[in-house]
Amino acid sequence: MLGATTTRVLRQLRGDPRSIALILVVPAVLLAFIYYLFENETLPPGAPRTFDRVGLMMLAIFPFVVMFLVTSITMLRERTSGTLERLLTTPIHKADLLFGYALAFSIMAALQSLVATGVAYWIFGLNINGNPALVVLVAVINSVLGVALGLLCSAFARTEFQAVQFMPVVVIPQILLCGLFVARDQMNAVLESLSNILPLSYSVDALQEIARSASPTAAILSDVVVMAGFVVVVLALASPTLRRRTP
Repeated sequence: MLGATTTRVLRQLRGDPRSIALILVVPAVLLAFIYYLFENETLPPGAPRTFDRVGLMMLAIFPFVVMFLVTSITMLRERTSGTLERLLTTPIHKADLLFGYALAFSIMAALQSLVATGVAYWIFGLNINGNPALVVLVAVINSVLGVALGLLCSAFARTEFQAVQFMPVVVIPQILLCGLFVARDQMNAVLESLSNILPLSYSVDALQEIARSASPTAAILSDVVVMAGFVVVVLALASPTLRRRTP
């Protein structure tokens, strides 16, 4: 049942070129904007480029945002079209259905992260101390986190417009408080405490540590484990939203 659900969702995505372009092409294009934005900056000899810092963070943020949007809207269509309700009348277990959706979108998320990271390294020459494989790992987990949050939030929307409205509530606060603009330890106590419970903060922490360290560290492992834990918890919260009857 899990494999059948995953295959069905992937076939649906294959028939939707716009969604495929949004998943695979848009993050790479946005990285290009970031690169050319800082292309003409003047730096002292030996100083790191701004793109090496900002572009690295975008490898976590862009896939997270895109997969949240694609997953929440696609899942909402499944609910409003009656497809999800019909599936739930069959003997299929809710866990198989939920994780089938999650696995299908996660496969696309992994492809997205590989494409974006490849573009950052091989086209724009991203230069950091850490292993590129660790960057891909963090980017993939972050994409899957976007998938999990999209699955959860789709249950509380009735239209695609409402699904998009979750962006200011779920996504934008995480971008503002993840440490991209201001270091988390320099925030006031309330904002720092809030950032400590937001998953995107740990993605940015992990990438910053990868940028500094030539080899894996305990801090990177800790951040990755926390991110994976967030994914599991969010998927567990999303499971009760798969109701036998759509209101």
